[in-house]
Amino acid sequence: MATWTFEAIGTRWAVDTAQPLAPGVQVDVLAVIERFDRAWSRFRGDSVVTAMSQQAGTWRDVESAALLLDLYDGLHAATDGAVTPLVGRSLVALGYDADYSLRPTGADAVPEDWAALRRDGAVVADVDGTVRTDRPLLLDVGAAGKGLLVDLVAVVLENRGLNAFTVDASGDLYHRGSAPIRVALEHPADPTKAIGVLELEPEQALCASAVNRRTWGDGLHHVVDGRTGLPTDDVVATWTLVEHSCMQADGLATAHFFADPEVLMDLHPHHFVRIHADGRVLRSPDLPGELFT
Repeated sequence: MATWTFEAIGTRWAVDTAQPLAPGVQVDVLAVIERFDRAWSRFRGDSVVTAMSQQAGTWRDVESAALLLDLYDGLHAATDGAVTPLVGRSLVALGYDADYSLRPTGADAVPEDWAALRRDGAVVADVDGTVRTDRPLLLDVGAAGKGLLVDLVAVVLENRGLNAFTVDASGDLYHRGSAPIRVALEHPADPTKAIGVLELEPEQALCASAVNRRTWGDGLHHVVDGRTGLPTDDVVATWTLVEHSCMQADGLATAHFFADPEVLMDLHPHHFVRIHADGRVLRSPDLPGELFT
């Protein structure tokens, strides 16, 4: 087993393969990550998202735009508006801005209604990667973007002839191979401990989200409720396991902070674990693994 580790989009990546990756494959992987980051990062002055935040317009070759924004349409509806790509404005108001100031501004942090903007044609994304906006909008696709990027990296590896690998982007994981792997679920209050173990079959994705991953100030973290513009405080950690799509797993992991599990099961089939602030643990009945709590 060989492992290639690197830093990208502000997080640690690890790609496990049977043999070391050829330099050309590594170049291809880094290129797709750069293309995605140049489109969707609100922390880059040269990104499409930054340009969108400054003016209305038409933006071309935006990586996987229709796929990603269509997913947000479903997540927004399933969570009654809690999950939205418009939380970028909320996060900036709370201090999680492009300069990482981590100082709340005190400004109103409630975003616009995503469903209304989509219905009125204020944000349109075509399958060819063209996005049209009729006003400046600050998007933040953190609820599902990293999962999508894991999928894009997996496609690069598959296209280069690899049929057994695991891609891990600090909690967003996709596994392909001939045998399952066992993955520990990190305790949200103590990273040295696990609350359980799940078995990840080939061509499955596992994503985790927790309110302790990016925190600052008093009770401030990155899981923001789009209905209030404020961090949520009911659920503290989630995990979702999905067939084939890390993007779906990532989006559902965020949605589990806000929505009833049955509603999310109707949105997309998956396994889940979620821990509430009061210590309650909910799990799908057919979870492929065990919990220690």
